[in-house]
Amino acid sequence: MGTLRLRKYHGLGNDYLVLEAGGPVDAALARALCARHRGVGADGVLEPLGPAGDGAFGLRIWNPDGSVAEKSGNGLRIFARWLVDRRGAPADLRVAPPGGVVRCRVDDAAITVEMGRATFDPAAIPAARPLLREAIEVEGARLRVTAVGVGNPHCVVFLDDVAGAGTDLDALPWRAWGRQLERSPLFPNRTNVQFVAVRDRATLEIRIWERGAGETEASGSSACAVAAAAARLGRADREVRVLAPGGALAVRVGEDFALTLRGPVAEVAAVEVEPAVLRRSVGASGSADRLA
Repeated sequence: MGTLRLRKYHGLGNDYLVLEAGGPVDAALARALCARHRGVGADGVLEPLGPAGDGAFGLRIWNPDGSVAEKSGNGLRIFARWLVDRRGAPADLRVAPPGGVVRCRVDDAAITVEMGRATFDPAAIPAARPLLREAIEVEGARLRVTAVGVGNPHCVVFLDDVAGAGTDLDALPWRAWGRQLERSPLFPNRTNVQFVAVRDRATLEIRIWERGAGETEASGSSACAVAAAAARLGRADREVRVLAPGGALAVRVGEDFALTLRGPVAEVAAVEVEPAVLRRSVGASGSADRLA
């Protein structure tokens, strides 16, 4: 394998590497690239694939643990920005990740993605059973969880559904809970996890434990999942700002639970990597030290 050329972007601190030349990517290489201290460092790798039909651009989304994600709102926005800026794609385009074709619109200020419809059907998420404010115990704490599918699985926990919680998300051991919930038997394909404080009808504040990545500063699919759950449970309006540590994303939830996500993307750097050197640096296992 020859030199890899990649370009790094972030969406509100949620960072991805777009493969521009070289490859293909495999699980070990994805882990090595994403390793924060011995690799390049990223929350994922975006690997362009061939045309997917109907003019859509094919995409494979690699998580830092070497697994493949069905969908990523921030990853899709970054990929759309890259396609327009670096490959001359039209500003209105379609992208085909494993989770289904989505439409993206790129302008100077932000990227809008039509993320598809949210579902609460356990077979579609997938989840072991219907979960709408279902009471469960996690590390001795009693939580109520809501499962949502937005092309990938999500587990949403509202702050006021945590027994004994106050108003501060960071007072909760949410990282430990997220780690446990990600691999709960309730979610056969594992799950992304969000902890949510409803600040008002149009504002949701979240913390994110991302499947295969751990804590992240922002997540587009997570923002969509919490907006859909809040609408389904009557806790918020259908147009909301979702505040993550990295910044705010705008989400609209249609009456049919069709989701529209909008937010900014920034380019960080162009990177050249020699795979043999990278693998020696990270180690034969390619372990993602960011998750330690």
